[in-house]
Amino acid sequence: MSKNVLTAVAWPYANGPRHIGHVAGFGVPSDVFARFMRMRGENVLMISGTDEHGTPLLVQAEKEGVSVQELADRYNRQIVEDLAGLGLSYDLFTRTTTRNHYATVQELFRGLYDNGYMKKETTMGAISPSSGRTLPDRYIEGTCPICKADGARGDQCDNCGNQLDPSDLIDPVSKINGETPKFIETEHFLLDLPALANALQQWLSTRSDWRPNVLKFSLNLLKDLRPRAMTRDIDWGVPVPIEGWADNDAKKLYVWFDAVVGYLSSSIEWAWRTGNPDAWKDFWTDPEAVSYYFMGKDNITFHSQIWPAELLGYAGRGDRGGSEGQFGCLRLPTEVVSSEYLTMSGSKFSSSKGIVIYVKDFLKEFGPDPLRYFIAVAGPENTDTDFTWDEFVRRVNNELANGWGNLVNRTVSMAYKNFGEVPQPGELEADDEKILKLAEDAYGIVGENLAHSRFKAGITHAMHVVGEANAYIAAQEPWKLAKDDSQRERLATVLWTALQVVSDCNTLLTPYLPHIAQKVHETLGRDGIWAASPTIVEVTDDMPVEPVGHGLPEQGRSYPVIMGDYDNQQATWQRTPMVPGTVLTKPKPLIAKLDPELAETGPEWAPVVRD
Repeated sequence: MSKNVLTAVAWPYANGPRHIGHVAGFGVPSDVFARFMRMRGENVLMISGTDEHGTPLLVQAEKEGVSVQELADRYNRQIVEDLAGLGLSYDLFTRTTTRNHYATVQELFRGLYDNGYMKKETTMGAISPSSGRTLPDRYIEGTCPICKADGARGDQCDNCGNQLDPSDLIDPVSKINGETPKFIETEHFLLDLPALANALQQWLSTRSDWRPNVLKFSLNLLKDLRPRAMTRDIDWGVPVPIEGWADNDAKKLYVWFDAVVGYLSSSIEWAWRTGNPDAWKDFWTDPEAVSYYFMGKDNITFHSQIWPAELLGYAGRGDRGGSEGQFGCLRLPTEVVSSEYLTMSGSKFSSSKGIVIYVKDFLKEFGPDPLRYFIAVAGPENTDTDFTWDEFVRRVNNELANGWGNLVNRTVSMAYKNFGEVPQPGELEADDEKILKLAEDAYGIVGENLAHSRFKAGITHAMHVVGEANAYIAAQEPWKLAKDDSQRERLATVLWTALQVVSDCNTLLTPYLPHIAQKVHETLGRDGIWAASPTIVEVTDDMPVEPVGHGLPEQGRSYPVIMGDYDNQQATWQRTPMVPGTVLTKPKPLIAKLDPELAETGPEWAPVVRD
């Protein structure tokens, strides 16, 4: 029986186009996982959207001289095009400025408030002296007061893992303009994390199979839990659905409160858009459902602490008790799958610092699968990884083109030239059976790695099979067999064996390289959709909602979403037999080799800068 698998993907911020550092953390890993789970027969829901609230959008809109909604609309569309172009198979990629999202967020907040997990307190808020605008915690940096590390943020120190407030920092400065923030008294609602600490501890203690770095970091967060502000002094965001606050345009919900609720609201929107409004419950209230959350390491705290705390408090499962809200008891994350940073010349990718390679530029020149391959085989799965053009060129040319592309091309070319179809094999010899067994066994090895988010180990083993298949062809020398009419049956057996292994390798690589996999499927003489691609659909914000607060966005606005028909694709996680007699066509090169000079210079839009 298939399992309900929620693939919850971090929400990219809509204040600019995405760079390859972003998609290395949340995009490609989540899609590889979702595609594999679908191939295995699971019922998958992959959701996300653009995060469109908070101060950074206001700052960027001001810089560009446009309204904040206009800015969000523009970058929402750009990000949708980038992620669809990369082949990320979302069941729904939406946005946070929808009526449904506002209503869902407000319901979660009200449930927490009614259960006593939202405390109203006077706190010290940071503002910009020059503009008077509130500064987000994450846009303030300074020295950590605990471990004395530089670059600690106003919400946490990545070095020691402790939760911080901006006013705790030594020598704090604004990342927006370098000013020293001014701290003033302001009233806010705080999520009572200490009252949820015991429930969080009980839940985290059962998460034994997480990536060690994620689990250790998450457990460390429990050592110094303090109430955390969930509202902000800002005029752009989801209104606070509490009497006396709802009509206050200067107070909105914290962007990180509303963003994580997006996992739920997008599931609800997906269910409505696909004609079964209750279908979201299969992924959120079914006790057997599982959920995997994908993001970069700087967002662990929001997914292993803040979001689980919100879910626990909403269900009345903290020290203060309480009752379930109208959505019921919602499932906590099965696993938080966090990647490290993809860097460039040792520095974290950053648009503001000019250290950037945009996804749209990359796709235009190289297409999606070379980038997907690089991220999978050499990306920041467990450690920070430096992107270099030299390494990219080496991986694409030596492994993807010379290894995989060459195996497909020469195998199908020889079969087409000598038989015009998949040949009928004769009796298998030991070498044939050995390579066939290696390929068949790989389904279990690669599948086990993919099921546990060990993507690098999975693709490494798949490419090992590719290498062994190339070695098999080199050893059997079918080009010599073709010159001897008495070896016709042996030639047919060798080529059928090689074609079967090509088919197996294509299946193993499908979650990683879906676009190339579709081409290989067709090259092998097969019809139909093997690996489905996402599509961009223009929709209208007309979903019926139960307003629980104030200030819902205007009804009827249109926006693009990513969806897809993945149920009808043919790809399954098992051997597809090569049927003798299947007509072949002359293959075309699958993977273009890159100019070696690119390794030295980089492209014009992202040149190599030498000291």
